Amino acid sequence: MLRATLTDLQYDVTRKDATEPAFNNTYWDNKEVGIYVDIVSGEPLFSSLDKFKSGTGWPSFSRPLVSKNVVEKKDAKFFMVRTEVRSTNGDSHLGHLFDDGPKPTGLRYCINSASLEFISVNELEKRGYEEFVPLFE
Repeated sequence: MLRATLTDLQYDVTRKDATEPAFNNTYWDNKEVGIYVDIVSGEPLFSSLDKFKSGTGWPSFSRPLVSKNVVEKKDAKFFMVRTEVRSTNGDSHLGHLFDDGPKPTGLRYCINSASLEFISVNELEKRGYEEFVPLFE
């Protein structure tokens, strides 16, 4: 069922821990106001208020919108140790966490666009995310 609802890239990223190309993905340069949710589960993950231009070619955020919706795991693949970021309910591979982000957190959540769906501020209430509307007022 899930396989039929996602594109090949979305499936490979969220289920097979793949990484999409830098500077060639949907949200790396998105400047719209709103939230980013898990493409699989719809759980709210990040906000445009915490998005910043990292120069990496992937969407980067200084913190999660809802901390309990993001899980950090040790990733020792490719002969290095990194911190993988996954969604709690969807168990989607989102990307990785680095400690070279801006203040005040110093964190950079480097996230694959293919694991996300963007909900613009104008669509929040209609899509069931009305609790986040006050963040943008």
